Amino acid sequence: MSVALVPLAILMGLATYPFRAVPLLAPGMHRLPARVRLYLRLVGPAVLAALAAVDTMVIIDASTRQPQFHIGAEWLAVSLCIAVVALRRSLLIGLVLAAAVISILRATGFATLP
Repeated sequence: MSVALVPLAILMGLATYPFRAVPLLAPGMHRLPARVRLYLRLVGPAVLAALAAVDTMVIIDASTRQPQFHIGAEWLAVSLCIAVVALRRSLLIGLVLAAAVISILRATGFATLP
């Protein structure tokens, strides 16, 4: 397992932390305009959606080291997560359910690691 991307993950965490922390740390957050509050509230889910989209749709071919479009069981898990979040308004339940589905599919052999 490679740890080459760990510094990038830390850097991205530091870059997105201020936007995620503003609602928790800023006094008078409720006095901001509604559009600003909506923007700040949706930063976290937008980052998770972007990460899920890339991890779901693109794999790196081992022989050529080139990205390739990928259709697999991950699409099912992400679609299920989106549906649960839309219906239940719970990101946690959606993420846990998606992780459980893909884990079961991989454990039973219906899905393999790319």
